[in-house]
Amino acid sequence: MHRWSSWFLASLVFAIALTGCGDSPSTQSGDGNPRGRLATVLNRGTLICGVSGELPGFSFVGQDGKYSGLDVDVCRAIAAALFDNPEAVEYRNLNAKERFTAVQTGEVDILSRNTTWTTSRDTSVGLEFAPVVFHDGQGIMVKQASNIKTLADLKNKSICIQIGTTTEQNLTDQMQKRGIPYKPVVFEDVNTTFATYAEGRCDGVTADRSQLISRRTTLPNPADHIILAEPLSKEPLAPAIAGGDSAWADVVRWTVFTLFEAEELEITSRNLAQFTSSKDPEVRRFLGLEGDLGKGMGIPNDFAARIVKHVGNYGEVYNRNLGPQTKLNLPRGQNNLWTKGGLLFSPPFR
Repeated sequence: MHRWSSWFLASLVFAIALTGCGDSPSTQSGDGNPRGRLATVLNRGTLICGVSGELPGFSFVGQDGKYSGLDVDVCRAIAAALFDNPEAVEYRNLNAKERFTAVQTGEVDILSRNTTWTTSRDTSVGLEFAPVVFHDGQGIMVKQASNIKTLADLKNKSICIQIGTTTEQNLTDQMQKRGIPYKPVVFEDVNTTFATYAEGRCDGVTADRSQLISRRTTLPNPADHIILAEPLSKEPLAPAIAGGDSAWADVVRWTVFTLFEAEELEITSRNLAQFTSSKDPEVRRFLGLEGDLGKGMGIPNDFAARIVKHVGNYGEVYNRNLGPQTKLNLPRGQNNLWTKGGLLFSPPFR
């Protein structure tokens, strides 16, 4: 009898332990209240967003102290979804070396900082990526007067590189593959990297093409610099959070998808009011007029409407920060909707 009682007690304890393991911090509690990072952000009342703060078009601090850029608007969209206030964001400027630690330690809720989605970052580094918000590729910028036209022309030339990024390994791989010897000049700080290039202390500088285009606008004579046509890599840039928190990942993921879907449905910040009387069930679910898509994530049902109202759809975000009316004037190309030959699409909102 004693042995049976001991066995029963041990089994009961084991069962309770299993039940406890099933209720992870990344889920919702029995009363429907969110837990994990989502609950932390909601209770705090603000989103802490890690950005670069030094890259025009993506995240940049103006003379008025305000942040702007595509990466910044992703954070504003999340704040709009959660608080109906896109300004409920605290920004933390992070360099390439410290950005992942800031996510891992919980210093920031999200990293929205021109970061490439890679295998190691998605696994061993412990990040979880949201959908790609900008499809990019690595390039090399040189002075037009240098007569450097191709990668082969960089033989035995010096190239400025920022360490702690994918660019260092990409450059090594591509130059080795082509049998082109070169002289790497590495720096931890992105400003030092480009300043050294601008001073003529290296023959070229490498980074994501969007970053090269952005940085070129800050040089004294932008027209004196060209970006070589040969791409070195594909660089899918996406927001990232700490892994293991599915509830928070859902909020970030579907915020990005909202930007894509709103553009596909042709809902903008200007015409949003017209769609609130729509009879289209797809539109009504999307805007939270019926159904409980938001409730399933532990956020308001009208989260998508809030995002569009305060931030706009992806096309509006892109044009505002990178489009033809900006200094960067980046063609959308791959960053167009799938219906227009691009790579952007959202799963169904149902």
